[in-house]
Amino acid sequence: MSAHPRTSTHAATRAESIIGEPEVVEDAAAITGAVEESPHWLALKGAVAALQPLQVKDGSVPDPVDHPAAREHVATIAEAVRALAPRFPHDRDYLDAVRDDLARWADGDFGIPDFLASLVAFHPESHRADGMQHLVLFPMYTQNGSTDRHVEAVLVEVIWPDFIAGLEAGDYSNALFVPIRFLDFTAGYDTNSAVLFPESVATSSIPAYTWGAIFADREAARFRRVLREAASVTRLELPDDAVRLLESQELTERTFVMWDLIHDRTHMRGDLPFDPFMIKQRMPYFLYSLEELRCDLTAFREAVRIERRLSAPDAPGVADAPGVADATPGSSPERTPADAELLDHAKLVQYAVLFDRIFRFAITGSRVRNYDGLGGQLLFAWLHQRGVLHWTDTKLRIDWPEVADAVLALSDAIDELYWRSIDRPKTAHWLAAYALVTSTVTPNPASVWARGVDALPLDGPPRGLTDAVLDDEFPLSMFYEALEKKMRPVIESTAGITGRD
Repeated sequence: MSAHPRTSTHAATRAESIIGEPEVVEDAAAITGAVEESPHWLALKGAVAALQPLQVKDGSVPDPVDHPAAREHVATIAEAVRALAPRFPHDRDYLDAVRDDLARWADGDFGIPDFLASLVAFHPESHRADGMQHLVLFPMYTQNGSTDRHVEAVLVEVIWPDFIAGLEAGDYSNALFVPIRFLDFTAGYDTNSAVLFPESVATSSIPAYTWGAIFADREAARFRRVLREAASVTRLELPDDAVRLLESQELTERTFVMWDLIHDRTHMRGDLPFDPFMIKQRMPYFLYSLEELRCDLTAFREAVRIERRLSAPDAPGVADAPGVADATPGSSPERTPADAELLDHAKLVQYAVLFDRIFRFAITGSRVRNYDGLGGQLLFAWLHQRGVLHWTDTKLRIDWPEVADAVLALSDAIDELYWRSIDRPKTAHWLAAYALVTSTVTPNPASVWARGVDALPLDGPPRGLTDAVLDDEFPLSMFYEALEKKMRPVIESTAGITGRD
C-alpha cells in the first residue's frame, strides 16, 4: 500500500527541494559506520527525549507555551529522518510519509497525533531478509512499557535465517510475522517491552494490520540471564543442549524466532471458542492464561513433531510432517544441512518454552491478573504432579525422557477444552476453564469462584463473573514465593536488556 496523498505545505516544499535528489546523493555517499552511531540518529534520539515531556498521555502537546520548543524538536526529528533515509531505501515511502505526518501534526498545533498515512506505508513484512534494517518512528505506546502514546523511535534489524524462511514457506506460514533485534531505541523501549505492534500507533482510524514484530534478541537475552540464575538457585543440572543456549545469544535468538513463528500463527488456528481473546469484552484473566499457554504448547508440540520426524531413519521432508503420535519412518533422501539445523532448533525450542515458562513467566510482573504468570505456575504444577519434575532435598530435578509426553498431555487438555467450548454457553466454558486450572493449581482460599457454582452470580451479566475473580486468584505456591525472592534482582535487571548486554 502507498501513503495517503500529501496535503501539508511543508511536504510540498520538501518534495520540490529533492528534485534530482542532490541532498540525498550527498547523504548516501557519506554513509559509513553503524546507523546507531550516526550523528543523525543521535540527534533524532535527543529530540525525541526532549519532545516526550511536552506530550500528555494521548500524544498531544496541549500547552501553547510548549509549541515553539515542540516545533524545534519535530524539525530536528524530520531532518534526521531525511538524512538517515538513504540507509533504508526499502522504506522510502514510509519515511517520506513519516515526515509528512510530522509536518501535519505541527501544522495542527500538536493535537492528538494521527500517523495513519505513515503506518499504512510501513511494510516490514515485505522485507524479511536476514540483517535487513529499519528506522521506525511513531507516536505510540510500548506494551509492557509506557502506556503513553508519545513519539518513540527504534532502530531494528530483521532476524530471518534460512531454516526459518523454509518453515514459514511450508507448513508454518505466517505472512505477518517479523522477528527483529534492537540496534537502538528511545525511552519507551528501555522497559520490558519486546513487541512492536501497529495497533499501538496513534491513528485516526484503524487500518488493516499487515505485520507484527517481536524482539527476539530481548526475549533471548532475558531468558539466558534468568535461566542461568534459576539453574544456580535451584541446583538444576541442565542438559547439554540447554547449556548451549546459555553460551550463545545468536543460537537462542534463532530458537525464539522459531518458537514465536509458531506461537503467533496459533492464535487463529485450531478448534477455537470463536475468538479466543474476545477482544471487545472483559473476561476472567485465566482464560488469557490458557490461550497464551495453548499457543506456547503448540509451539512445543510442533517442535516435538519436527524432532521425532527428523530423528527417524529415512526421515521424510519438511512438507510431509506426520503427527506426533503416528510418526513413522519415511523414504526421503539423507538429512540435508537445512534439516540438521531445523532438528537442532526443534530440540532447543522445547527447552526454551519449558524454562521460560516455569522460571521467568511464573514470577515476572505483578500479582494483579498476571495471566502469563499463571500459565507458568500451571505448567510447573502439572509436571510436578505427574512425577516428571521433582523438588527434593532443596534441589530441582527433571526426568527429561518423560517431559515431552507430559507437556503434550497438558496441551491435549487445553485443546479438549477449546474443542468442547464450541458447543457450550459462554459461562459454561468459563467454568470449565476454571475447573481445568484448579485441577492442578490451588486457588486463593478467599475466592468466590473456588466456592463453586452456587456462590457465583450466574443470573446476571457475564461481567459479574469477571468481577468476582480476585486480582491474585491463584497465589504463588511456597516454592515460587521463595524462588521469586531469590530471583527478583535478576528479573528486574532484564528491563531494557538487548542481545548486546
